[in-house]
Amino acid sequence: MNQTIGMVHEDGLPGHESTLEPKPDWQPRYPGSGRLKGKVAVVTGADSGIGRAVAALFAREGADVVIAYLCEHDDAEETARIVREEGGRALTFAGDLGEEATSRKLVEAAVAKFGRIDILVNNAGEQHPDEDIRQITEKQLRRTFQTNIFSMFFLTQAVLPHLKEGSAIINCTSVTMYKGSKQLLDYSSTKGAITAFTRSLSENLIEKGIRVNAVAPGPIWTPLNPSGGAPPEKVEHFGEDTPMGRPGQPNEVAPSFLFLACEDASYMSGQVLHPNGGIVVGS
Repeated sequence: MNQTIGMVHEDGLPGHESTLEPKPDWQPRYPGSGRLKGKVAVVTGADSGIGRAVAALFAREGADVVIAYLCEHDDAEETARIVREEGGRALTFAGDLGEEATSRKLVEAAVAKFGRIDILVNNAGEQHPDEDIRQITEKQLRRTFQTNIFSMFFLTQAVLPHLKEGSAIINCTSVTMYKGSKQLLDYSSTKGAITAFTRSLSENLIEKGIRVNAVAPGPIWTPLNPSGGAPPEKVEHFGEDTPMGRPGQPNEVAPSFLFLACEDASYMSGQVLHPNGGIVVGS
Protein backbone atom coordinates (compact mmCIF):
# COMPACT_ATOMS: atom_id res chain seq x y z
CA MET A 1 0.00 0.00 0.00
CA ASN A 2 1.32 3.44 -0.92
CA GLN A 3 0.10 6.77 0.37
CA THR A 4 1.26 9.98 -1.34
CA ILE A 5 0.60 13.42 0.13
CA GLY A 6 2.05 16.77 -0.98
CA MET A 7 5.19 15.64 -2.80
CA VAL A 8 7.93 18.23 -3.24
CA HIS A 9 11.35 18.21 -4.82
CA GLU A 10 13.93 20.45 -3.13
CA ASP A 11 17.43 20.84 -4.61
CA GLY A 12 17.61 17.17 -5.54
CA LEU A 13 17.35 16.16 -1.89
CA PRO A 14 17.38 13.74 -0.28
CA GLY A 15 18.67 11.89 -3.35
CA HIS A 16 18.25 8.37 -4.68
CA GLU A 17 20.08 5.49 -3.05
CA SER A 18 19.48 3.49 -6.22
CA THR A 19 21.94 5.75 -8.08
CA LEU A 20 24.56 6.04 -5.33
CA GLU A 21 27.93 4.34 -5.75
CA PRO A 22 29.22 2.64 -3.77
CA LYS A 23 25.94 1.48 -2.29
CA PRO A 24 25.51 2.07 1.46
CA ASP A 25 25.46 -1.02 3.68
CA TRP A 26 21.96 -1.30 5.15
CA GLN A 27 21.83 -5.05 5.76
CA PRO A 28 21.36 -6.11 9.43
CA ARG A 29 24.51 -7.79 10.71
CA TYR A 30 23.00 -10.43 12.99
CA PRO A 31 19.94 -12.69 13.28
CA GLY A 32 16.82 -11.26 14.89
CA SER A 33 15.68 -12.24 18.36
CA GLY A 34 12.10 -10.94 18.37
CA ARG A 35 12.86 -7.82 20.40
CA LEU A 36 10.17 -5.83 18.54
CA LYS A 37 7.69 -8.64 17.93
CA GLY A 38 4.16 -7.30 17.53
CA LYS A 39 5.29 -3.67 17.47
CA VAL A 40 4.53 -1.04 14.83
CA ALA A 41 7.21 1.53 14.04
CA VAL A 42 6.94 4.76 12.06
CA VAL A 43 10.32 5.59 10.52
CA THR A 44 10.74 8.89 8.66
CA GLY A 45 13.31 9.18 5.90
CA ALA A 46 13.07 5.41 5.61
CA ASP A 47 13.47 5.23 1.85
CA SER A 48 17.26 5.24 2.07
CA GLY A 49 20.33 5.65 4.24
CA ILE A 50 19.98 5.34 8.00
CA GLY A 51 16.19 5.13 7.73
CA ARG A 52 16.34 2.11 5.44
CA ALA A 53 18.80 0.36 7.73
CA VAL A 54 16.57 1.05 10.73
CA ALA A 55 13.48 -0.23 8.89
CA ALA A 56 15.30 -3.43 7.87
CA LEU A 57 16.61 -4.10 11.37
CA PHE A 58 13.27 -3.35 13.04
CA ALA A 59 11.55 -5.74 10.62
CA ARG A 60 14.11 -8.44 11.35
CA GLU A 61 13.31 -7.99 15.05
CA GLY A 62 9.59 -8.51 14.38
CA ALA A 63 8.15 -5.03 13.77
CA ASP A 64 5.79 -3.81 11.08
CA VAL A 65 7.12 -0.59 9.57
CA VAL A 66 5.59 2.60 8.19
CA ILE A 67 8.09 3.93 5.64
CA ALA A 68 7.71 7.71 5.51
CA TYR A 69 9.65 9.60 2.84
CA LEU A 70 9.58 12.68 0.66
CA CYS A 71 9.40 11.69 -3.00
CA GLU A 72 11.93 8.94 -3.82
CA HIS A 73 9.34 6.28 -4.71
CA ASP A 74 11.78 3.72 -6.14
CA ASP A 75 13.90 3.74 -3.00
CA ALA A 76 10.84 3.57 -0.75
CA GLU A 77 9.45 0.56 -2.60
CA GLU A 78 12.81 -1.16 -2.25
CA THR A 79 12.74 -0.54 1.50
CA ALA A 80 9.20 -1.94 1.62
CA ARG A 81 10.41 -5.06 -0.23
CA ILE A 82 13.24 -5.43 2.30
CA VAL A 83 10.83 -5.13 5.25
CA ARG A 84 8.51 -7.75 3.78
CA GLU A 85 11.42 -10.05 3.02
CA GLU A 86 12.39 -9.80 6.69
CA GLY A 87 8.87 -10.91 7.63
CA GLY A 88 7.30 -7.55 8.47
CA ARG A 89 4.37 -5.71 6.96
CA ALA A 90 5.12 -2.39 5.27
CA LEU A 91 3.24 0.81 4.48
CA THR A 92 4.89 3.49 2.33
CA PHE A 93 3.82 7.11 2.69
CA ALA A 94 5.20 10.01 0.63
CA GLY A 95 4.85 13.62 1.69
CA ASP A 96 6.37 16.67 3.35
CA LEU A 97 6.12 16.05 7.08
CA GLY A 98 7.08 19.66 7.69
CA GLU A 99 3.42 20.33 6.93
CA GLU A 100 1.22 19.63 9.96
CA ALA A 101 -1.63 18.21 7.88
CA THR A 102 0.70 15.70 6.21
CA SER A 103 1.93 14.42 9.56
CA ARG A 104 -1.66 13.91 10.69
CA LYS A 105 -2.50 12.02 7.51
CA LEU A 106 0.55 9.80 7.96
CA VAL A 107 -0.57 8.79 11.44
CA GLU A 108 -4.14 8.23 10.25
CA ALA A 109 -2.86 5.95 7.48
CA ALA A 110 -0.61 4.04 9.89
CA VAL A 111 -3.39 3.43 12.41
CA ALA A 112 -5.84 2.46 9.68
CA LYS A 113 -3.34 -0.09 8.34
CA PHE A 114 -1.90 -1.55 11.54
CA GLY A 115 -4.25 -0.45 14.33
CA ARG A 116 -1.49 0.88 16.58
CA ILE A 117 1.83 2.73 16.79
CA ASP A 118 4.48 1.80 19.34
CA ILE A 119 7.67 3.44 18.09
CA LEU A 120 8.37 6.74 16.35
CA VAL A 121 11.74 7.28 14.69
CA ASN A 122 12.18 10.91 13.63
CA ASN A 123 15.04 10.48 11.18
CA ALA A 124 14.19 12.57 8.09
CA GLY A 125 16.42 15.58 7.47
CA GLU A 126 18.14 17.78 4.93
CA GLN A 127 21.30 19.88 4.83
CA HIS A 128 22.88 22.46 2.52
CA PRO A 129 26.56 23.48 2.68
CA ASP A 130 27.40 27.19 2.68
CA GLU A 131 30.79 28.82 3.19
CA ASP A 132 29.34 32.12 4.42
CA ILE A 133 26.29 32.70 6.64
CA ARG A 134 25.23 35.41 4.19
CA GLN A 135 24.73 32.73 1.55
CA ILE A 136 21.91 31.15 3.56
CA THR A 137 18.68 32.51 2.14
CA GLU A 138 15.52 32.96 4.14
CA LYS A 139 13.93 30.23 2.00
CA GLN A 140 16.73 27.77 2.77
CA LEU A 141 16.70 28.60 6.49
CA ARG A 142 12.96 28.08 6.75
CA ARG A 143 13.13 24.90 4.65
CA THR A 144 15.89 23.33 6.76
CA PHE A 145 14.08 24.04 10.02
CA GLN A 146 10.76 22.89 8.58
CA THR A 147 12.20 19.54 7.50
CA ASN A 148 14.50 18.89 10.45
CA ILE A 149 12.64 20.13 13.52
CA PHE A 150 9.09 21.24 12.60
CA SER A 151 8.37 17.75 11.26
CA MET A 152 9.38 16.23 14.60
CA PHE A 153 6.98 18.47 16.49
CA PHE A 154 4.09 17.86 14.08
CA LEU A 155 4.57 14.10 13.90
CA THR A 156 5.03 13.72 17.65
CA GLN A 157 1.84 15.72 18.21
CA ALA A 158 -0.04 13.45 15.82
CA VAL A 159 1.39 10.18 17.15
CA LEU A 160 1.13 10.93 20.86
CA PRO A 161 -2.55 9.93 21.34
CA HIS A 162 -1.68 6.45 20.05
CA LEU A 163 1.40 5.84 22.20
CA LYS A 164 1.09 3.86 25.41
CA GLU A 165 3.29 3.05 28.36
CA GLY A 166 6.39 1.32 27.03
CA SER A 167 6.36 3.21 23.73
CA ALA A 168 9.50 4.91 22.46
CA ILE A 169 10.43 7.99 20.45
CA ILE A 170 13.91 8.18 18.94
CA ASN A 171 15.12 11.37 17.24
CA CYS A 172 18.10 11.71 14.92
CA THR A 173 20.39 14.56 15.92
CA SER A 174 24.03 14.79 14.74
CA VAL A 175 27.65 15.03 15.76
CA THR A 176 27.51 18.55 14.29
CA MET A 177 25.36 19.58 17.26
CA TYR A 178 28.31 18.79 19.56
CA LYS A 179 31.38 19.76 17.53
CA GLY A 180 29.88 22.30 15.15
CA SER A 181 30.24 22.53 11.37
CA LYS A 182 31.43 25.73 9.74
CA GLN A 183 29.71 24.82 6.44
CA LEU A 184 26.41 23.59 7.90
CA LEU A 185 25.26 26.49 10.04
CA ASP A 186 21.51 26.08 9.60
CA TYR A 187 21.67 22.27 9.71
CA SER A 188 23.77 22.24 12.89
CA SER A 189 21.37 24.71 14.48
CA THR A 190 18.43 22.38 13.83
CA LYS A 191 20.37 19.49 15.34
CA GLY A 192 20.94 21.52 18.49
CA ALA A 193 17.21 22.13 18.59
CA ILE A 194 16.56 18.39 18.15
CA THR A 195 18.78 17.51 21.11
CA ALA A 196 17.02 20.09 23.31
CA PHE A 197 13.66 18.83 22.04
CA THR A 198 14.64 15.26 22.93
CA ARG A 199 15.66 16.12 26.48
CA SER A 200 12.62 18.34 27.09
CA LEU A 201 10.13 15.88 25.55
CA SER A 202 11.62 13.14 27.71
CA GLU A 203 10.85 15.16 30.83
CA ASN A 204 7.37 15.89 29.49
CA LEU A 205 6.43 12.26 28.74
CA ILE A 206 8.35 10.25 31.29
CA GLU A 207 5.42 10.03 33.72
CA LYS A 208 3.39 8.43 30.92
CA GLY A 209 6.00 5.69 30.59
CA ILE A 210 7.04 6.88 27.12
CA ARG A 211 10.80 7.03 26.64
CA VAL A 212 12.39 9.69 24.41
CA ASN A 213 16.02 9.39 23.30
CA ALA A 214 18.21 10.35 20.36
CA VAL A 215 21.06 9.15 18.17
CA ALA A 216 23.81 11.50 17.00
CA PRO A 217 25.54 9.91 13.99
CA GLY A 218 28.88 11.07 12.71
CA PRO A 219 29.64 11.08 8.96
CA ILE A 220 27.53 8.26 7.49
CA TRP A 221 27.55 7.25 3.82
CA THR A 222 24.00 8.00 2.61
CA PRO A 223 22.45 9.72 -0.45
CA LEU A 224 22.23 12.98 1.51
CA ASN A 225 25.94 13.70 1.12
CA PRO A 226 26.58 13.61 -2.66
CA SER A 227 23.05 14.90 -3.33
CA GLY A 228 23.56 18.16 -1.48
CA GLY A 229 24.99 17.60 1.96
CA ALA A 230 28.65 17.84 0.97
CA PRO A 231 30.46 19.62 -1.88
CA PRO A 232 31.52 17.21 -4.68
CA GLU A 233 35.24 17.76 -4.05
CA LYS A 234 34.79 16.64 -0.44
CA VAL A 235 32.73 13.53 -1.11
CA GLU A 236 35.83 11.56 -2.16
CA HIS A 237 37.37 12.06 1.29
CA PHE A 238 34.13 11.99 3.25
CA GLY A 239 34.61 10.71 6.79
CA GLU A 240 38.40 10.39 6.59
CA ASP A 241 38.85 12.97 9.35
CA THR A 242 37.25 10.70 11.98
CA PRO A 243 39.54 8.75 14.35
CA MET A 244 38.54 5.58 12.49
CA GLY A 245 39.55 7.22 9.22
CA ARG A 246 36.40 6.35 7.29
CA PRO A 247 32.69 7.13 7.05
CA GLY A 248 30.23 4.94 8.87
CA GLN A 249 27.63 2.76 7.20
CA PRO A 250 23.90 2.92 7.93
CA ASN A 251 23.92 -0.59 9.39
CA GLU A 252 26.49 0.61 11.93
CA VAL A 253 24.01 3.21 13.17
CA ALA A 254 20.74 1.25 13.09
CA PRO A 255 21.54 -0.87 16.19
CA SER A 256 21.59 2.31 18.29
CA PHE A 257 18.00 3.00 17.22
CA LEU A 258 17.03 -0.60 17.95
CA PHE A 259 18.53 -0.50 21.43
CA LEU A 260 16.63 2.69 22.27
CA ALA A 261 13.39 1.30 20.79
CA CYS A 262 13.27 -1.95 22.74
CA GLU A 263 13.11 -3.01 26.38
CA ASP A 264 16.90 -3.27 26.54
CA ALA A 265 16.83 0.51 27.08
CA SER A 266 13.99 0.49 29.64
CA TYR A 267 16.00 2.66 32.07
CA MET A 268 17.09 5.23 29.50
CA SER A 269 15.30 8.43 28.57
CA GLY A 270 16.55 11.87 27.56
CA GLN A 271 19.85 10.36 26.39
CA VAL A 272 21.89 10.50 23.17
CA LEU A 273 23.96 7.68 21.65
CA HIS A 274 26.99 8.56 19.52
CA PRO A 275 27.89 6.20 16.63
CA ASN A 276 30.45 8.58 15.15
CA GLY A 277 33.68 6.77 14.33
CA GLY A 278 35.43 7.60 17.59
CA ILE A 279 34.85 11.35 17.79
CA VAL A 280 34.84 12.30 21.46
CA VAL A 281 32.12 14.83 22.28
CA GLY A 282 30.44 16.17 25.38
CA SER A 283 27.10 14.62 26.21
